[in-house]
Amino acid sequence: MSYRIGTGTDFHQLVSGRDLWIGGIKIPHSKGALGHSDADVLLHAICDAMLGACCLGDIGVHFPDTDASLKNIDSKILLQKTTALIHTEGYSVVNIDSTLCLQAPKIKAYVPLMQETIAGIVGVTVKDVSVKATTTEEMGFVGREEGLVAYASVLLKRNDV
Repeated sequence: MSYRIGTGTDFHQLVSGRDLWIGGIKIPHSKGALGHSDADVLLHAICDAMLGACCLGDIGVHFPDTDASLKNIDSKILLQKTTALIHTEGYSVVNIDSTLCLQAPKIKAYVPLMQETIAGIVGVTVKDVSVKATTTEEMGFVGREEGLVAYASVLLKRNDV
């Protein structure tokens, strides 16, 4: 196959006393995402989409939360390692489309830097990385600011085509 599509989803609880990392960017907020790594929900969803497109399992298979060496790891490193894995399979990213679900904080001002960061890691242009955000209109755990969710779709192309 010359093209493959993958989807990824990630959820993290929001808690006091943690930094909030989204799309490789530290965002000022009263709460941060809880996780074994820096809990960057967007980068995790993108990793899962990339791994899924190559039928390589998910982020937990490659970067388990039982691995002490990954404690508090920067998720940009996980995205770099995931990019290397798909390159080993003979694929490269064509484009990424993603959506964040969070009530607060507003992230519009940070989106260009997120796009630049992600594009630089996976080897595409900023125009090939879409980052959108929505609230849940104060409904559910996202609306109550107890957590956040990210969804990502990734198109990969075989390098030899």
